[in-house]
Amino acid sequence: MLQNLADTIAGRGANTRKMTLETFVLAAELEEIVEAANRRLHDMSSGRYQLQHSDALAARGAASGLGIVVADAFTGQTRPPQSLSGGETFLASLALALGLAEVVTARAGGIRLDTLFIDEGFGSLDGDTLDVAMRTLDELRQGGRTVGVISHVEAMQEQIPAQLTVRALPNGPSVIEAR
Repeated sequence: MLQNLADTIAGRGANTRKMTLETFVLAAELEEIVEAANRRLHDMSSGRYQLQHSDALAARGAASGLGIVVADAFTGQTRPPQSLSGGETFLASLALALGLAEVVTARAGGIRLDTLFIDEGFGSLDGDTLDVAMRTLDELRQGGRTVGVISHVEAMQEQIPAQLTVRALPNGPSVIEAR
């Protein structure tokens, strides 16, 4: 009996998903993060996309339990996240990051994660998707969060009121200028 329990906890034996106890607990957390992310993604994608946790059995005996698929309301089908465009992937990633922050905040006894930094990712966005991303970031800022963005996209830079610009000097070092 103990061996069967140990095998199940380790993701072996009768455990058909090959899911360890640790992965099982993480999968439960992932479901909560996905639920929080979907509240944002629904708005950002105009209702088209929702993320779903998948515990589908992984290929070639790999561990299972921490997968995500995308439900597409236009087709009525689910599909792998790799099938999203660059802009759609960015919005899904942003929604997941915000969902994670929300869950961590709820679990941390009310400690807020007040600062969010996003490094690039905006260059692949079309104008409409960039507007959605900027609107989402502005809503976070209006809600009291500090949002730091690293970007080379001029259209985005025009919309950001407070900026630090890093400029390389010809002799090697860089300078930081406030705008």
